[in-house]
Amino acid sequence: MKNIFVLGSDEFNLSLMKTLASASDYCFHVLFDYDEVRMGVGQPVPILYKDGLAKLKSFPGSVDAIVGYWDFPVSTLLPLLCQPFNLPSPSFEALLKCEHKYWSRLEQRRVIPEYIPDFCVVDPFGNDPGQQISLPFPYWLKPVKAASSQLGFMVRNVSERQAAIEEIQQKIARFAEPFNYLMQFAELPDEVKAVDGNYCIAEAIISNGQQCTLEGYVYHSRCCVYGTVDSIREGEHNSSFSRYQYPSTLPPHIQQKMISVTERFLQHIGFDNGPFNIEYYWDSEADRIWLLEVNARISKSHCPLFNSVDGMSHHQVMLDLALGKEPDFPHRQGPFRYAAKFMWRVHSDAVVVKVPSEQQIQAVIREFPGCEIKLHIHEGMRLSDLINQDSYSYEIAVVFIGGDSEHELLEKYHNVKQALDLELSPLPCSMPRDEREGKSDGGCRAVST
Repeated sequence: MKNIFVLGSDEFNLSLMKTLASASDYCFHVLFDYDEVRMGVGQPVPILYKDGLAKLKSFPGSVDAIVGYWDFPVSTLLPLLCQPFNLPSPSFEALLKCEHKYWSRLEQRRVIPEYIPDFCVVDPFGNDPGQQISLPFPYWLKPVKAASSQLGFMVRNVSERQAAIEEIQQKIARFAEPFNYLMQFAELPDEVKAVDGNYCIAEAIISNGQQCTLEGYVYHSRCCVYGTVDSIREGEHNSSFSRYQYPSTLPPHIQQKMISVTERFLQHIGFDNGPFNIEYYWDSEADRIWLLEVNARISKSHCPLFNSVDGMSHHQVMLDLALGKEPDFPHRQGPFRYAAKFMWRVHSDAVVVKVPSEQQIQAVIREFPGCEIKLHIHEGMRLSDLINQDSYSYEIAVVFIGGDSEHELLEKYHNVKQALDLELSPLPCSMPRDEREGKSDGGCRAVST
């Protein structure tokens, strides 16, 4: 029986892992639950690191694996927790070359310059930060380390730039302080030492075309990509994710080109013995691909999609690698040909008047086979009270759906939303977030669900 410690364990993902055929060989232990690792409301990162090590060292049995499937700080902590136990993991420096957005772009420019946008580093607390940006409007401005697209802004003019910088100045510390604490454990090159978590990166817009994510791993220096998931966006600037859909509709030769670029980059930074997901755009008109970012973890959002289509959650890939084993992942052995995770979004603030009961949710799930529903809201709350949201919308629920065609997925999602007894009341003066130019309040608009 292998003792596997889950950093940031939550009921939904833990239940998926326990359904794996290999789960009878595992004993799962919670190394902090999800609420304890959540940015902004959980334990401080120094406590997670120090107490995490203490808990692992005091465990009376063997520590056979440490895993996690969340973004920062979980993904960043994992190599540091694995190292004292000689457990398989990418090196901490290799991980930072993925997660530190500026350092990652510097390394990408060395080996795959033709596949990345123009970029520059920005100190939002410096004198006249706007003058540091060498890119023409429009561009993206975001911290060198954040999570879930938080504090990422499309900047189209001077007023939007000023609004974005002011909001970043107010809120970046929640990411910067814990990230800076962890960066002390790495050997940083001179060009990165001064660019800590308080800095931002500006990048040229590369949102034309079709976005996707490659899910893969490196095992003993061999790179394997086992699935490509399409990422469909919504909103005025395509600023928010609408759904993830698997398998991808991208042409096979384009997917293979992305795999080749991925291999070149990961080999260059020495990334080994770990999972990854890497995001790309394909501009079909120019027949060009662009690399967005690299994440040194599986995407938890894709786990039910692989389960529906391939017959197994790719939690198994994460677990195998953490145990030092080469993954053997199935292909197209699931009950559905297609699967999607829909993010039910609202683009203006509102008060939640009514949500379906758990009994009502379960009734909807029974009515639509292959459906799972997770609500993020409760009666009486304002949508602006939701934490860890992107800069342009509020995610009120996620709906996982399996089907035999894209049309069936979309039809099921529409019917699920109609079946759920959910009611929002627009606030009297609430501007849609994707029109707010960095502001949190503004003109009056109704909320549509």
